[in-house]
Amino acid sequence: MSVPIMLIHELIAAAPLERTAAIPLFRQLYARLKEAILHGRLAPGARLPPTRELAQQLQVSRQTVLAAYEQLTAEGYLRGGVGQGTFVDAALPAARQEHTAAGAAPDLLRPLPARGAALATSMARVRHHQGELRTFRPSMPGLDLFPFETWRKLEAHHWRRRALPLGYGAAAGHAPLRELLCAYLNASRGVRCTPEQVIITTGSQQALYLLAQLLLAPGDGVWLESPGYQGAAAPFEVAGARMCLVPVDEEGMDVAHAAARYPDAAMVFATPSHQLPLGVTMSLARRLELLRWAQAKRAWIVEDDYDSEYRYTGPPLASLQSLDRAGCVIYVGTFSKVLFPGLRLGYVVAPPALAGALAQAKAVVDRHSPIVPQAVLADFIRQGHFARHIRRTREAYAERRAAMLEALDQHLGGMLACGPSDAGLDLCLHFTGHGDEAQAVARAAAAGVEVRPLSYFAHPQAGPACAVAPGMLLGFSAFTPQQIRAGVAQLAQALKA
Repeated sequence: MSVPIMLIHELIAAAPLERTAAIPLFRQLYARLKEAILHGRLAPGARLPPTRELAQQLQVSRQTVLAAYEQLTAEGYLRGGVGQGTFVDAALPAARQEHTAAGAAPDLLRPLPARGAALATSMARVRHHQGELRTFRPSMPGLDLFPFETWRKLEAHHWRRRALPLGYGAAAGHAPLRELLCAYLNASRGVRCTPEQVIITTGSQQALYLLAQLLLAPGDGVWLESPGYQGAAAPFEVAGARMCLVPVDEEGMDVAHAAARYPDAAMVFATPSHQLPLGVTMSLARRLELLRWAQAKRAWIVEDDYDSEYRYTGPPLASLQSLDRAGCVIYVGTFSKVLFPGLRLGYVVAPPALAGALAQAKAVVDRHSPIVPQAVLADFIRQGHFARHIRRTREAYAERRAAMLEALDQHLGGMLACGPSDAGLDLCLHFTGHGDEAQAVARAAAAGVEVRPLSYFAHPQAGPACAVAPGMLLGFSAFTPQQIRAGVAQLAQALKA
């Protein structure tokens, strides 16, 4: 069966050879013919036109056609020889021609299993930062304050020295960074650990995923704050855990409520130092109550300490892990809030008996986090840049927070009441009357102001006990006092319209 050269022309016309493209013409011709064979438009046993004839018809050199044929022959798509002609290999199975409508996505080969479906959908409700930065995007550090030139010099120094191990590294992370982190956390947060307990992860999100996969069996209960950080629920849902939603009041997670309703839970996810979005801090009585319950039930506590460096009415509070004597608290941190989110470095301080298993689990997911950013961060800490950056940003954020409070009181004092404001990068605001969240957010967006409704932080399965009063979350850390004052004025104008 000979393939008319007109059919070859039709195949090329559907995706013409680009004579000015960076890809060589023979590679383009090879790709067109290969696709035609795989999709059944050139059947097994079909004879292709001679190279000279096809070259004339396509107005390319004969060498171009020869090179394409030779590549396809080497890969097993064609066979033939001098004087025999060139054929699509008859041993290839016949391909079914596809008739997918233009623009339509093909169906999956088979439906996703339950775990795959959860993995593909569990983060769908989580809003990620997109588009141009606008006031008042929450949980965003002030990138205008970061010493990027210092960071660039440190990174360039490593590339010039070429002293880094550029092969595979330790799954637990770059050893110097783990040692420096251990010392920093002990001094600033009271975390009791050795470098062997520190595991470097690709952000705190990966840390939660690893812990969920390693420590939870399908059906295990997990206490989860609602309202709370929505990205935390996704790893536990993918692991097949049972969501045990716990209300939050002025003392933090309601431990008594959770213990009475979910006594058999295997894990607790908590943000004792600074709760998102309400901004409250877990009281000492609640912390001790939680630790007693976890010790009695042999349950894990995952302490997410995402922005504790920023406290404006005193020094940072000691971690929950510093009070743990039973080895049940797993401390999770991130550099996304203190440096910049694109760095994608986080860490876990695991109890000694868990650290080795967690490092091996990390190796399964991505072997190890990138070495160069870890090495640069280690130098950034060792040379004092990290401590200076924390001091500088804490002072700047305190000024920005004060500007936000003043502007809100001036323009929206009668409409919005501010929640706890002594820590973090955001302010939680509640409507003093019967405010409509959806309408307020829509009006703010139309005015060029980005706010997050508090209802967004409620888990979809949350019941009446976890109800949150209407309001909004506004970030202040990424904006200058001038931008904050202008943004609040815009917001006030939109809400009062």
